[in-house]
Amino acid sequence: MFQPFKLPPGDVCDLEDFPTLISKPGIKKEEGEKLIQKNAAKMAELAQVLYAEDKQALLLVLQGMDGSGKDGTIRSVMQGVNPRSCQVVSFKKPSELELDHDFLWRIHNVVPRRGNIGIFNRSHYEDVLVVRVHELVPEADWRKRFDHINQFEKMLAENGTRILKCYLHISYEEQRKRLQARVDNPHDHWKFNPQDLEERKRWPEYRTAYNEAITLCNTNWAPWYIIPADRKWYRNLLISELLLHTLMEIDPQKPAPITDYSNIIVE
Repeated sequence: MFQPFKLPPGDVCDLEDFPTLISKPGIKKEEGEKLIQKNAAKMAELAQVLYAEDKQALLLVLQGMDGSGKDGTIRSVMQGVNPRSCQVVSFKKPSELELDHDFLWRIHNVVPRRGNIGIFNRSHYEDVLVVRVHELVPEADWRKRFDHINQFEKMLAENGTRILKCYLHISYEEQRKRLQARVDNPHDHWKFNPQDLEERKRWPEYRTAYNEAITLCNTNWAPWYIIPADRKWYRNLLISELLLHTLMEIDPQKPAPITDYSNIIVE
């Protein structure tokens, strides 16, 4: 299995210590993309059994700087999985209704039900990242949220939801190239938001916020994985391998027949 970087719970995270590019992965792009397809086929089978079993769930949380590839990862890794049992949720700016509740209210409403795989494109961690960097709430408020998040994730885990949290680790220079590519290609203009340039100026503040969020919310029941994201196909392969390995660990079982079918003849 290709191993993403997993920070032991209790260790202090410094993203500067983790590479954004694996220069010698020991595998070529073409072979990697074939492995992703094979993994997707196996995941589709396991997801079908997970759905039939209806006892456990899997939640994949994707976080990362703009351009790190959250959308691209989902398209590549989840190909072939029945959308009936797999839901992707993207979290944007909270609505007025959502702001009238606690910050986890909108999250709890969309966690995967038993038998399902849920993918969060951004997540509850925005409430200790964006709100911190942009000073949207007092520090005394967002600091309390680290403990709230840990308890929330523990509750999910104790109720049968396996949680994987992946930080897509992109370099400052690679982000520049990807944002510039969106500007240069007319077909990709829809992907570009001028606000991305303003957020890019806050790179150091976001790096500090991510370091603390990963450090304080890295638990045995909801671990963080640092995914080198400068090479897109290798990023996708790592997450594909991680998801497949986790589904195999969950080991869903087909439910037993509720009756004896041996004497049934369909005419």
